[in-house]
Amino acid sequence: MAPILGCIADDFTGATDLANMLVRGGLGTVQLLGVPAPGDPVPDVDAVVVALKSRTIPAAEAVTQSLATLEWLRAAGVRQLFFKYCSTFDSTDDGNIGQVTDALMDALQADFTIACPAFPETGRTIFKGHLFVGDQLLSDTHMRHHPLTPMTDSNLVSVLGRQTRRQVGLVQHREIEQGDGTITQAFDALKIGGKSIAIVDAISDDQLHVIGRALAKLKLITGGSGIALGLPANYRQAGWLGDNVVADQVPSVVGPALVLSGSCSAATLGQVATFAKTRPTHQLDPLALAKGPGAVDAAIAWAKSKLEEGPALIFASAEPNVVKATQDKLGRAAAGDLVEQAMARIARTLVEDGVRRLVVAGGETAGAVVGALGIKGLLIGAQIDPGVPGTVTMGTPRVALALKSGNFGTPDFFEKALRVMP
Repeated sequence: MAPILGCIADDFTGATDLANMLVRGGLGTVQLLGVPAPGDPVPDVDAVVVALKSRTIPAAEAVTQSLATLEWLRAAGVRQLFFKYCSTFDSTDDGNIGQVTDALMDALQADFTIACPAFPETGRTIFKGHLFVGDQLLSDTHMRHHPLTPMTDSNLVSVLGRQTRRQVGLVQHREIEQGDGTITQAFDALKIGGKSIAIVDAISDDQLHVIGRALAKLKLITGGSGIALGLPANYRQAGWLGDNVVADQVPSVVGPALVLSGSCSAATLGQVATFAKTRPTHQLDPLALAKGPGAVDAAIAWAKSKLEEGPALIFASAEPNVVKATQDKLGRAAAGDLVEQAMARIARTLVEDGVRRLVVAGGETAGAVVGALGIKGLLIGAQIDPGVPGTVTMGTPRVALALKSGNFGTPDFFEKALRVMP
């Protein structure tokens, strides 16, 4: 039977985040990595999440990858499409959320969709069209200093309006409170008024369930993983999905464990500091990486000397002022590429040497690591923290992976992941 839901995610950790939400809702889910080839087999599952590394690449490339993935999903027979991006709406005025949404709507001949990155369980809420992280507007948080996608505007109607050629409207909290019938009426009113995309307020999981009921007939849904919370009920109502399904059973993996962190988010910096209190750590300096392979060689040798004793951490995470100083010397893109290439080589070498359990922090870092390991798909296991499940690679050798968005997880996430991963 064909999958019910086909998902296109713009980074690897975000894809895992969405897959986690779907598994929690009882959908058997597989995450595939990279654009599937036309002849690739379709997994026998309820949902397929295809992870791209398209969040910060040029918009035209992101569109090309997304449309190729869409064609494969449509050929697989999926009934509904989902374009997943970060719950902090990571993007710039040049893209890529709006451009990819436009392209997908054109290909699907969809006249309307929503944009809802809300994820209340992790503190991301939308009120009157403004995105909050905890009690702060997005633009007042550390995200304003993000090295690749600095978010300095919290008004999602404005942010998305600068990226798309379509008109963007808003469905407000007061309409959400009146139920899915009122939400559907609000969608219709926006369409009559020439709006094709609706930012949708959401401040609680209960509201996400209500919003979910109003999405049953949309060809395309866009948002963060939170909006997927209400979708399984629609599929059960339609008779496509059974009840009481246990969807997070995956094989266990034994072997040495390594943590790799390239994220510079405030949450990850705290996790690095917590882990360093009890575990060995080694910091990568992009300036040293720029001088040649010696810095990576040293990190690999250090890890090999430590892993027999237990888990260890290699990190490039740094405070915003340090990141800015490095970028001023090397250039923003060059600094990021150096870290990604280093993490990729470290992961590949150490997995070849027998590491079988990996925790990776940061979407760009995760993409580089997964690509270097040649991983084509992931089985989705139990949740570690909201938005982050344990996973196991498909194929051999099996590797247990936790791919964490930089902003997610409690301060003790790294240790928790090593306990909870299969």
